[in-house]
Formats: sequence, structure tokens, C-alpha cells
Amino acid sequence: MNHKTASETTITRDLRQFDRKTGNLYETIAILGKRANQISAELKEELTGKLSEFIATSDNLEEIYENREQIEVSKYYERLPKPSLISIQEFIEGKIYYRNPAREEATK
Repeated sequence: MNHKTASETTITRDLRQFDRKTGNLYETIAILGKRANQISAELKEELTGKLSEFIATSDNLEEIYENREQIEVSKYYERLPKPSLISIQEFIEGKIYYRNPAREEATK
């Protein structure tokens, strides 16, 4: 997953660009939604792993202090493009594998 190529802002796109590959706009949207959920889960797991290094072992609230590195890690993930934008970019670049079992059955 490469977050660098995805746009961080909203771009108006031609919908006909999306239904060319699948033949159905709604199928494309379902594919993009599922991929965005996968990306979101990957990012959350990655962030949780990095933030787990900063977990304090004591339960005393007075000992919890502001950790600069933890804040920087959090800010980095907040600045990343949204998972939906990443999935759209991957779809346009042809990096998403998808198949429709119902369509495969119908062609047999």
C-alpha cells in the first residue's frame, strides 16, 4: 500500500472511468468500499503497533505525561490520505484484484 500517490484532497472524477473495468458502477463502488475497509484496518493495526511502544506500565494518572514522539506518530497518521482516496487511486492504477463469482458462473 502506497499512501504517497493518493491525493490528500477531494478530486472530481468522471464516473464513467470507474464502470469501464467492471461494467457496473455499483460493483466498482462495492470493490472500492471493501478495499478502503482493508486499508483502514491495516493502518489501524500499524498505528496501534507503533503506539503500543508508548504504553505506560503504571496506572497512576499523575505519572502519565506528554510524550512528544507519540504525538508525532499520531500526527503522521492523521495527515495520511483517507482510505477511500487510497483505494480509488489503487483502482485507477489497476492495483486491486477483484473477481465476481456470480459472473464467472454465468459465463460457464
